[in-house]
Amino acid sequence: MLVSLSGLTDSDDADRARAAAFAAELDRRGVPLTHLVQPKGPDGPLRRGDDLVRWIAGRVRAGDDLLLHGFDHTSDPVGAWQNGTVPRIGRRTEFGALPRHEAGLRLTGARRILLATGLSTDGFAPPGWIASEGTLDALADLGFGLCADETTVRATGGPVLRSRVLTFRSSEPWRGERRAGERRRGRALEQQAVRTAERGGLVRLALRAKDLRREHRVETALAAVDAARGAGAVGAVHRTLFPAAAPAA
Repeated sequence: MLVSLSGLTDSDDADRARAAAFAAELDRRGVPLTHLVQPKGPDGPLRRGDDLVRWIAGRVRAGDDLLLHGFDHTSDPVGAWQNGTVPRIGRRTEFGALPRHEAGLRLTGARRILLATGLSTDGFAPPGWIASEGTLDALADLGFGLCADETTVRATGGPVLRSRVLTFRSSEPWRGERRAGERRRGRALEQQAVRTAERGGLVRLALRAKDLRREHRVETALAAVDAARGAGAVGAVHRTLFPAAAPAA
């Protein structure tokens, strides 16, 4: 079972406190957390010594995982490739339509910033969980070891594990049902986690920092973790799936 958290680069101190509390709950369950790190936010790049960087580094040293999560999540990637034939699909899918060269430039810049903070990884999770073929090619060119997208976790040039990531994204069919929709979404997420665990599959649960602002979502996520563990799932990190993709902090 893989549990991940994104969105902390754009977050405030309260978000980070909630993230620490959520990580502590996972610790009590023996489940590590994968940090999806966007190296550049609206206030500029992450820097060595930032509170967030130090917290993530400490968590990784204690057994958590780290994946690069895009560059700056800008909505309109620049480049001559964007001539009108390629759709602009937005900040949530920064790498969803990029050709190989443009993806390589962004990956290189993102990794440079991350390395300057003292963090590193050769694993990648695209924003919005969508990676173009050009992005996959660029990851291989740059020596990344794995890519975790919406439906797979794949080693570069190696095996592919098929598993759909479970999220609280508002694009689900019940988005307009408000409270009833939240309850239904929570039940569905927990049921999907249990079904995946029961058949011996890889459970992937992904939260964003803004999900932690809703107590019900935190409770639902932890209930899904508990239910999946009860059905046989064991907490893991990406680098244990493909040992070549190991972070350093």
